[in-house]
Amino acid sequence: MAVVVATLAACSSDREPEPYVEKPVEPLYNEAADALSKEKYNKAADLFLEVERQHPYSIWATKAQLMAAYAYYQAEKYPDAIDTAKRFIELHPGNKDAEYAYYLIAICYYEQIVDVGRDQKNTEEALKALSEVVRRAPGTDYARDARLKLDLTRDHLAGKEMEVGRYYQKRKQYLAAINRYRAVIEQYQTTSHIPEALDRLVECYLSLGLTHEAQVAGSVLGYNYPGSKWYEDAYALLTDANLRPVADDRSWITRAFDKTLDTLF
Repeated sequence: MAVVVATLAACSSDREPEPYVEKPVEPLYNEAADALSKEKYNKAADLFLEVERQHPYSIWATKAQLMAAYAYYQAEKYPDAIDTAKRFIELHPGNKDAEYAYYLIAICYYEQIVDVGRDQKNTEEALKALSEVVRRAPGTDYARDARLKLDLTRDHLAGKEMEVGRYYQKRKQYLAAINRYRAVIEQYQTTSHIPEALDRLVECYLSLGLTHEAQVAGSVLGYNYPGSKWYEDAYALLTDANLRPVADDRSWITRAFDKTLDTLF
């Protein structure tokens, strides 16, 4: 067996590498486009990058670089797609297709968002990248889609904060839980998690004996979400403690909601 392996190794080392062949730019680009249309995404990415390598000063090279990023995206090779799109932006910041490159980066991060029980680095990167698309390409279809995805991304991040807050609350680490619920209220007020966050604040404040803050949280919850199950729960908690919701313009909770209204309108 050792002799056979040695013989094969010798044959392999004696074999000359395939000669490098430079192809005309248009056939090479068309070959890449054909691979892309046939959903051979890895091959397409390699060929598009070969266009850039063999013909770096051709007008085809710029287009090929962005198409390589798109092929990587289709192959779900998101890190490669992001790196290639970023390099396109660095080399061609004023190109008309730079807006699409920013959008492609954002989508790559967005499609890597995982459930709230895991690390949210990609979610945070998606939030930044989508916001960048809205800033750089206002009025475009890219920006409109990015805004929709921003809402979902913020909701995801808020969900992570809520999960951690509930974890602390169950272990009676109320101050740590309050900080998480407070982050939801101050940073993610357009999300679906706000009513629960306010209700959880009522629970935590009552557990700490901070009755006034509990009453204010209940008041803000009742004013903004009067028919929700979360307000029903908060109101019951307060009345069981012989308390009622109380408005207070000086509370951080009230100021947080006033700030959000100013931003929206």
